[in-house]
Amino acid sequence: MDGTLSLVLLLLFLWCLCSRRMERYEITAPAAFVLLGLLLGEGTGTLHLALSHETVKTLAEVTLVWVLFTDAARLSFRALRPELGLYVRLLGIGLPLCVGLGTLLASALLPGVSGWAALYVGAALAPTDAALGATMMVNPEVPVKIRRVINVESGLNDGIVTPLVVLALAGMASAGGRAGPDATGHAVVELAVGAAYGAVVGLAAGWLLRTTLRNGWAAEDFAGAGVLALSLLGYTSALALGGNGFVAAFVAGLAFGTMHGAPQRVLGYVEQSAALLSVLVWLVFGTLLLPEMAADFTWQAVLYAVLSLTVIRMVPVALCLAGSGLDARTVLFVGWFGPRGLASVIFGLLAVEELDPAGAHPVLPVLACTVLLSVLAHGLTSAPLARRYGRAVDDTGPAAAPADELPVRGMAGGGLHRVRRRGGPSRP
Repeated sequence: MDGTLSLVLLLLFLWCLCSRRMERYEITAPAAFVLLGLLLGEGTGTLHLALSHETVKTLAEVTLVWVLFTDAARLSFRALRPELGLYVRLLGIGLPLCVGLGTLLASALLPGVSGWAALYVGAALAPTDAALGATMMVNPEVPVKIRRVINVESGLNDGIVTPLVVLALAGMASAGGRAGPDATGHAVVELAVGAAYGAVVGLAAGWLLRTTLRNGWAAEDFAGAGVLALSLLGYTSALALGGNGFVAAFVAGLAFGTMHGAPQRVLGYVEQSAALLSVLVWLVFGTLLLPEMAADFTWQAVLYAVLSLTVIRMVPVALCLAGSGLDARTVLFVGWFGPRGLASVIFGLLAVEELDPAGAHPVLPVLACTVLLSVLAHGLTSAPLARRYGRAVDDTGPAAAPADELPVRGMAGGGLHRVRRRGGPSRP
């Protein structure tokens, strides 16, 4: 295990050394570490990740908690106000339509998938991950407004669908005999408790940190570590109170960001920690989950993966953006850049832990196939489509955002790049 750990740490350090250069070659961190996992794991046998189920579960849970908390906390509602109508359309109309259409097609197309399992597939593959299109997100040719819309949608939709994923997993566990018949009722109660508790924790913690920083009691250099602990505290204490920890973390992040007022100053430490764990999740996906699931890539799974990235994503986006003032080219662009990434992988790892093998077998291959196809398709098309779209629109027109800068997730869950309106990517 020491040799394996040393190799993983070496890979992380080497990526640190060349990450900026890799961006120029349009290679994202998720794509790189999935490929490294495949080559060093199944391909050469060099990397042996003998991880216990408890270790994988802990990695998935902590990563999801930090991603949900930071994605919610770093939002500036004042900065989002100019495009609020677009966010409401995408998240309030488009996302439910995407989940519903994905559920219907999963039930009709995938063998052995119906009811709760179909809902799980539809919800787990609904969140988008802007990190897989990172080269597009830092391309100054694409209007800032469009990049911001895609980025904010990616930051919020995983937290919004998490309750549906939790309910679906509870229903699948109950149907498979791994949980009691009232498992879904308990899940609903846990979601409500988690949301209420997360709001209280986030508001209180945001007020306390803002007050102590203003009065000179707290050192800003240590505030990042405190917020890192806070995000996990919201999760663990919600579980202890009988609530859902993931929902508590997401709502706590929203409340904390709203109350604190300027979360960007203290979230850097949490975002970098989440970025580190997200890289490890991608490595585990390429080394363990993907090779195991590849043998079960049926034609139905491949077809559903193609439909998930096209019809299931793009039709709801087109419907919800109708009458928004965006032209057809922009609607197609936003519809295509809905990569499936980190959140879907983590939801898959959670299914491995929550369900018995027979219950997880019908749904995991389609998740793995969709994410793999998204890594390849969006990684290859991100830069050329961004350049083509950017040349076709006028960045000084109504599509441009009034703000000079906007935060862009360089990797899901962490790694902020600052993107200027006309100067290209600046240093983080």
